[in-house]
Amino acid sequence: MKNLKLLLATTAAAAIATTSALADGHEGERGRDGEVKIIYWQAPSTLNPYLSGGTKEVESASLVLESLARFDNTGAIQPWLAESIPTVENGGVAADLTSITWKLKEGVTWSDGTPLTANDAIFTWKYCTDPNGGCAQASYFDGVENMEALDDRTLKISFSAPKPFPYTALVGSESPIIQAAQFADCLGAKAPECTEANFGPIGTGPFTVAEFKPNDVIRFTANENFREAGKPAFASVLFKGGGDAAGAARSVLETGEFDYAWNLQIDPTVLKAMEDKGNGTVVTAFGTSVERLHLNQTDPDPALGDARSTTAKAHPFLTDPNVGKAMSMAIDRALLVEVGYGAGGQVTCNVLPAPEAYASTANDDCKVQDIEGAKKVLEDAGYKDTNGDGIRETPDGMPLKVLYQTSTNAVRQDTQALIKQWWTEIGIETELRNIDASVFFGGDPASPDTFQKFYADIEMYTNNFAGVDPEAYMANWQCKEIPGPDTQWQGSNIQRFCSEEYDALSKKMSETAGLEERAKLAKAMNDMLMQSYSIIPLIHRGGVSAHANSLGGVLISDWDTELWNIQDWYRKK
Repeated sequence: MKNLKLLLATTAAAAIATTSALADGHEGERGRDGEVKIIYWQAPSTLNPYLSGGTKEVESASLVLESLARFDNTGAIQPWLAESIPTVENGGVAADLTSITWKLKEGVTWSDGTPLTANDAIFTWKYCTDPNGGCAQASYFDGVENMEALDDRTLKISFSAPKPFPYTALVGSESPIIQAAQFADCLGAKAPECTEANFGPIGTGPFTVAEFKPNDVIRFTANENFREAGKPAFASVLFKGGGDAAGAARSVLETGEFDYAWNLQIDPTVLKAMEDKGNGTVVTAFGTSVERLHLNQTDPDPALGDARSTTAKAHPFLTDPNVGKAMSMAIDRALLVEVGYGAGGQVTCNVLPAPEAYASTANDDCKVQDIEGAKKVLEDAGYKDTNGDGIRETPDGMPLKVLYQTSTNAVRQDTQALIKQWWTEIGIETELRNIDASVFFGGDPASPDTFQKFYADIEMYTNNFAGVDPEAYMANWQCKEIPGPDTQWQGSNIQRFCSEEYDALSKKMSETAGLEERAKLAKAMNDMLMQSYSIIPLIHRGGVSAHANSLGGVLISDWDTELWNIQDWYRKK
């Protein structure tokens, strides 16, 4: 039980600190401060986080949909829809770790006035675990054997084996409770067809959806049935999507058109010059976000038709770790940080960089660029330039040519250009492609340009996980999480890595209680991924955003959504 005690030890203190920090500015009627304007230059394509793994969908939906518990800006777990956090000590977690029992807060209603019940939680579990539904967050429910309503407000979750960290299912912004009545006809393959529900979910959160235009704008209004008196302070939210990071930063720090701008992935010197105008403040929070390269383990050749980027055919050379190793060795990560991130980035060699207890040191060689060493790795593995055109070939004569794609963003395009240059030096020809972020991170199963479809050899983006325990996150790379036509291209194992040994480690972690042993398992899984070179980590990113100086109550977090406490935001007088 040691890990549970360590995790929860700071919760009470953090709650007191958070309450104190937010005490100012929360006196008065709900909606008293008018409108708050938020810009996410990656526009949401749905408000159902179960149908998209994109951060922009999860964050925007969090204004409406809530979970049993959330993680605050310190990483401490906080009760949200639940009265308290169940533990072994208070009897909420079974002594043998095979079940957890949650008690819902009394009087919580959906925004339509109907009561939230344990049956809504049970429905959410069934919705996400339907084998035909393609749920993007299915790993949060790994190990759940059953859910039952002991009464309307009491939910018991039973696990198929002892669950040392039972705070995954229906915990955190990526695993919220949806209303059973609204989504009753949206199970399985029907899930993406329920446009009205997916674009306008009924929730328990501080805001309701007034208007949703996919890949453009969302208008929220204060939830009149929200359980906290006088909250939210804002009557409405204008949530604008599209544009680019630089434009978003200017709209807060220079023009004052918006109050909050997210994910300001721009030249740090440019950002500092904007902040010096005195209109707003740049805020940063480090958690678990890593900018990484995914190396497609399947063949994206268009000639394969419907079998393209599926497990039907392996990639002709990216499944060889020697190729990925050389590509990684050629990269100067410190220069990438300097050019694109400044104080908002740190060099990392791990896809799991934090918390510190889980961070491996086994891959630290990546911190130093080694072009000559990369050439030797390829040469020794049989990848030679036989015709003198500067491009190496596989032992059977295929040129090492890759299509490298990412979302449209100035920093990412600078990164692409530098990496292309370094890969050219070691004999790998690289074609660059960038896709509008709203499309790239969208969940449309019909689109050929989503990161889930992965119709390229290499793709780059950032991902992270909510909370402080990486069990569900590391489960993302189980074989069963590979996206494909049968899952409507949903799934978290984007690069299509598959290893029985990895799956066994993931299962073992789900059954292991001691923090020290769990850390060993997490590091082992991280190292297996890193040494497969199906993922090449680049930068441990801090969440960099900006808010107007007139906006109070903001506590940026990289452990949950940045908007985790938007019900506490207010306009300074």
